[in-house]
Amino acid sequence: MAKRRKLQSGKPQQRAQAKPHAKRHHGSSQGPPTAKSNGQPAQAPPKKTQEQHLEPTIPFDPEHKILLVGEGDLSFATSLVDHHFCVDVTATVLEKDLEELSAKYPHVADNIAKIEAEDSRVVYNVDATTMKPFTTSTTATDPTKNNKNSKKGGPGVMDRIIFNFPHVGGKSTDVNRQVRYNQEMLVGFFNHATPSLAPGGAIVVTLFEGEPYTLWNIRDLGRHCGLQVQRSFRFQAAAYPGYHHARTLGVVRNKQTGEVADSAWKGEDRPARSYVFVRKDESSVASTKKRSRGKADDSSDED
Repeated sequence: MAKRRKLQSGKPQQRAQAKPHAKRHHGSSQGPPTAKSNGQPAQAPPKKTQEQHLEPTIPFDPEHKILLVGEGDLSFATSLVDHHFCVDVTATVLEKDLEELSAKYPHVADNIAKIEAEDSRVVYNVDATTMKPFTTSTTATDPTKNNKNSKKGGPGVMDRIIFNFPHVGGKSTDVNRQVRYNQEMLVGFFNHATPSLAPGGAIVVTLFEGEPYTLWNIRDLGRHCGLQVQRSFRFQAAAYPGYHHARTLGVVRNKQTGEVADSAWKGEDRPARSYVFVRKDESSVASTKKRSRGKADDSSDED
């Protein structure tokens, strides 16, 4: 112990000063060689684009109980059960029945068959702004039917509620009115979706980037409804094989023949962003799952 104290009380040893390196001049023979054996200058390997490094963010796990709101042709729901192996998906559509849905999306029957083959389900006539909650007091397939074995008004059962590209449609050509209509729609959705959330659950809303969508101020709308943005990330349609963006009004048809147009606009090619909302009184949310290597295209956006 005395020896240790003596060392501590002594003067600190001075570090040996390193000898200064000789300055390098351009063309000097010192340093690593800069030419190949054939005398040609070495070329740097081509840089990979940032797109190749981005890792898609998947905001759910296969075992999650997932509610999809405002589905169109059900291609997103099909990708979840076929390629992401989700075991419990409830896909809801606004159309009142299969006949009305098929009139908008002629190919939808194939997607429905794939969804139901994996023990998931499709529920018709569900308005995002007025839907009844999915709770322990309702059946798993239809919130309008009560579960006699559960108490009325039980907690929500959905781990994830996903609403991709919500839009009221062409109600007005005036930008300000369109913004207001869509804001009212999102507020109605948030208020009616929150009771369906299981403890620790999250609501995921995906919007196109740029105006007029940035004018909706979705973060403020969620905050007004008792939610906060836990994170946001760039939506990558390629992470969902088979998914195609479906227009609210249905497929684009040739005006003369009535056939589905082959050169229809592809919304999945347009930049979009997903926002993950959680209840303000919940401090954490289940971690998102990433499916490929590389840099995650994700950002922390806590309010």
